[in-house]
Amino acid sequence: MNVTDLRGILTYIPQFREKTFVIAMDGIIAAHENFTNIVLDLAVLRSLNIKLILVHGISHQLKQIAQATGTTISNADGTGITDATTLDLAITAANRLTHEILEGLASSDLRAANTNAVIAHPLGIISGVDHQYTGKVERIDLEYITTLLDKGIIPVLPPLGFDGDGRTFRVNSDSVALSVAESLKATKIIFLTEHNGLYKQDKLITQMSIAEAEEYAKKYKNEIPQALVSKLDHSIRACRNGVSRSHIINGRVDEALLSEIFSAEGVGTMIYANEYAAIRRALKKDIRSILSLVRESVQAEELIKRSKQDILQKISDYYVYEIDRNIVGCVALHPYPNDNKAEMACLYVSRSHENQGIGKKLMLFVENLARERGYKQIFALSTQAFNYFQQKGGYLEATPDILPEARREKYDSSKRNSKVLVKNLTS
Repeated sequence: MNVTDLRGILTYIPQFREKTFVIAMDGIIAAHENFTNIVLDLAVLRSLNIKLILVHGISHQLKQIAQATGTTISNADGTGITDATTLDLAITAANRLTHEILEGLASSDLRAANTNAVIAHPLGIISGVDHQYTGKVERIDLEYITTLLDKGIIPVLPPLGFDGDGRTFRVNSDSVALSVAESLKATKIIFLTEHNGLYKQDKLITQMSIAEAEEYAKKYKNEIPQALVSKLDHSIRACRNGVSRSHIINGRVDEALLSEIFSAEGVGTMIYANEYAAIRRALKKDIRSILSLVRESVQAEELIKRSKQDILQKISDYYVYEIDRNIVGCVALHPYPNDNKAEMACLYVSRSHENQGIGKKLMLFVENLARERGYKQIFALSTQAFNYFQQKGGYLEATPDILPEARREKYDSSKRNSKVLVKNLTS
């Protein structure tokens, strides 16, 4: 998505205004040259009245300090044993990075505050091993965070937790982000990492349901980069516990944050909790989107040209496939009740959403609709996609003689010489 195109962003504003996004940024992303652009993206989100909470990691900075001082650390990510020496370096790394983040936010006139809102207790003894100063998030000071958000202030949370006695513990930043998102019932939790997202057979997975993500985690657990194992696990847990969307994106890529949020296809991997995609009947207000969607296919003579008036006259025949309120596919079912037949027409899926099974879902949807209405046969006309209908839908090639008389007249006058494909519908 071209993020300078305000029309694309404006479609999302009503659903995101006054909602809460948790941005979980790895330390290495905060140290990357693209951090300056991320700050600008955060400024855009704040200008749209989106409430932001920024959680950051320090693994990268902790390793750098340890190397510079010649110190051996017990662990870098806050999940293993944290000895006293490592805790001291973690506090130094966290304070330094938090200050740098506050400087960056100030440069874009964003008000922010370093917080001690993470209440933690010792992780304790696991399998006989004392984890010393490694902590586990007990709760988030919700009143404190909410007060800051209500005043337009971005809370910045380092991976440190505090107990009732004022002791400090090193905690994992992904766990902090998850706890914050759950406590505030955030709309999104967005992990900014070094990776583009999750892959299957070298193809980026743009979206998954919770069930699909859990299956993926089991099936591909040995192929997932170690740095993403925690992101996937916490994304699934977030969606299980009330967060609508979890995103994993590459924080080193300019405009990745806005492109992921303000486009239907996104640039990373999104895991969703509720029904994210839906087929519904088209409305009059959808006609412009449908025409825009199929324009390229019409130019390539894959689909017959339709005017706004053509669609309006038969708007009750059209259905659209939405992803987060964006139309990415369409189909029509034109009835011929006197012949006990129906035509599947205008089946199209946007280029950005090809090979995701959307076309087959739309095809099956209208077939089932035709069955429910008592039609015995469904047909389709195609000049270039006939193999798709045959291989994916089980359609058979037929002659134009099977067409209803009214449809046969249009077929002959069009001179398109389309292939006729037919499928018998059984109960």
